[in-house]
Amino acid sequence: MVARSIVLGASSAVALCTPMTAQAADAVRFASDVFVERFVSAPGGRSARVLERAERLRPGDRVIFVVNWTVQRGREFTVTNPMPRSVAFQRSVDGKQEVSVDGGRNWGRMEDLTVRDSGGDLRMATPEDVTHLRWRVPGTQAQRGSGQLTYRGVVR
Repeated sequence: MVARSIVLGASSAVALCTPMTAQAADAVRFASDVFVERFVSAPGGRSARVLERAERLRPGDRVIFVVNWTVQRGREFTVTNPMPRSVAFQRSVDGKQEVSVDGGRNWGRMEDLTVRDSGGDLRMATPEDVTHLRWRVPGTQAQRGSGQLTYRGVVR
């Protein structure tokens, strides 16, 4: 089991992230990156999308988290990642993740979860409420030996 998390330090630098937990019978290895998505001027008055390694972040920056995994044997496993408090979840590439809005105690699909607002009333959860993400990697996918999880967020 490997454990590291994404951190925004005092200098607003992002440490590379790997999943908080990976539950499997065999060791799962992770290599992770965090990128900032920017748009720059391109010829013809167009804009071009550029991904830069995240070194310093500012509120409003769009970040892309990429988690590559490898495993020796193709058994199913679960990957859990905390969302940094300073980053609001937006979406994942495949949409197959489960989310938690209560620190990882309860899990489900975004549209099925509720949270209490500041007045104590229940409301539907939004991406900004997500505290953790979880993917279940089935054995058939793990048998390939490697894969990638990608998700987006916005710096608060």
